Amino acid sequence: MKVYYSIDEVPPIKNPVLTLGTFDGVHLGHQKVIRFLKESAEKIDGETVLFTFHPHPRMVLHPNDHGLEMIQSIDARIDKLASFGIDHLILFPFTKEFSRMTAVDFVREILVNKVNVKLMTIGYNHHFGRNRTGNLDLLKQLGETYEFDVQEIPAFQDEDINISSTKIRAAIQAGEIEKANKYLGSIFNFEGTVIEGDKIGTTLGYPTANINLKEPYLISPINGVYAVNVELRTGSFKGMMNIGTRPTISDTQEKRIEVHLFDFEDDLYGKSIRIFIVKRIRSEKSFDSLESLKSQLNNDKKTCLSVLDLPVNG
Repeated sequence: MKVYYSIDEVPPIKNPVLTLGTFDGVHLGHQKVIRFLKESAEKIDGETVLFTFHPHPRMVLHPNDHGLEMIQSIDARIDKLASFGIDHLILFPFTKEFSRMTAVDFVREILVNKVNVKLMTIGYNHHFGRNRTGNLDLLKQLGETYEFDVQEIPAFQDEDINISSTKIRAAIQAGEIEKANKYLGSIFNFEGTVIEGDKIGTTLGYPTANINLKEPYLISPINGVYAVNVELRTGSFKGMMNIGTRPTISDTQEKRIEVHLFDFEDDLYGKSIRIFIVKRIRSEKSFDSLESLKSQLNNDKKTCLSVLDLPVNG
C-alpha cells in the first residue's frame, strides 16, 4: 500500500476507485466496505484509493476541547489497512482553511482534478464537506458533470455493517474487551513508552512497566486488571495490566497504566511497548494491606495465565 501525506504526492493512478472515511479501528464493518471497494476496482481494472483526513478534523477545529477518543493511532490504522490490500491511502492534511471548502469544490478540486477519480463508493448516510452538505445524491449529480461513476455501498445482510467505531469505543470503556475484539476482528491494542515508576510493584514481587501512551487522544479502558499480550522489539510476552489509581498504595486520583510481564527481567525504561488486551479479569479495588494485595496479585497471575492459555504454576 502506498501512503501519501499530501495530495501533491499522489501520482497518476490507474482508474482510481475511491471511498472516503475515518476507518478508526478498521473493524468488521469497515472490512466489508474494503472488500466491496476491491471488488468494484477489479470490475473496471482499477486501483483502490482510501481517502481520509489527518489530523482528525475535531483536533483542528476544537484544539482545546475536542474530546477525541480514538481506537487506533494513525500508524496502527495504516498498518491494519495495509493488511487488507488497499493500493493507495491518502492522508489529506486537515486544516481550518480546508474546513471552509464546500463539498462541491472538494470533489472538483481534489477528487477530480488531483486524483482523477473514476468510481466512488459511498454509504447512503455518509456526509462530507463544509456543514456536511456532501452526500450520495450530490456525488451522483457531480459524477454526471465530471464523468465519474458513483456506487452506493450495499446494506450487508448481517450484523457486521451495524458495527461502528462508536459501539467499539463504548465496549472498551465498559471493559467489555472480548466484545470489542470480536467487532474489531483483532485484538484491541495500543502503544506507549515505558517510564520510571515508584517501584512498589518490585517490592511485592511484581515489577511493573509504567506506560506513557504514545498518543494522548487514544481511548482508555475502564479501570481494572487485564490479561494482556505484549510486544517488544526483543519479542512477545504474556502479562497482566492494571489501569487505575492504585487505591491501596496511593491517595491520589492519578490514573496509571502498569504492566507486569511474566518471566521477564530486563530493563525496559525508555523502550516502546505494544499492549494487546485480551480480557478484563476484575475491577480495581482497595486492599487492607500490601500482603492482601500481593495475595490477590498471585491469584490474578493464575487467572491471566489461564486466559492466555499458558500453564499455571504454583
